[in-house]
Amino acid sequence: LLTHHRRGLRRLLADDALAERIEHDFEVAGLDQRRVAMLRYALKLTRSPAQIQRSDLDSLRTAGFVDLDVLQICEVVAYYAHANRIADGLGVTLED
Repeated sequence: LLTHHRRGLRRLLADDALAERIEHDFEVAGLDQRRVAMLRYALKLTRSPAQIQRSDLDSLRTAGFVDLDVLQICEVVAYYAHANRIADGLGVTLED
């Protein structure tokens, strides 16, 4: 899932080791539970959007996100899904 956005993740984190741990398995990468909840939601929304249930949104709220946060997380995930499908659909090649 990070294939198109690896460089940006590494730049934003400024921690290559953390970026590698997130890429390998974000569940055990050493992130706080709030970020883990966000990434679980993002992964499910990316892989199986029709499977999203109220309990997924409740998990975000339990982790400390308010409704505006949930909306923005959803918007970002949806935007990247859109952008990735455009790139994949046009055969855009990845940079090294």
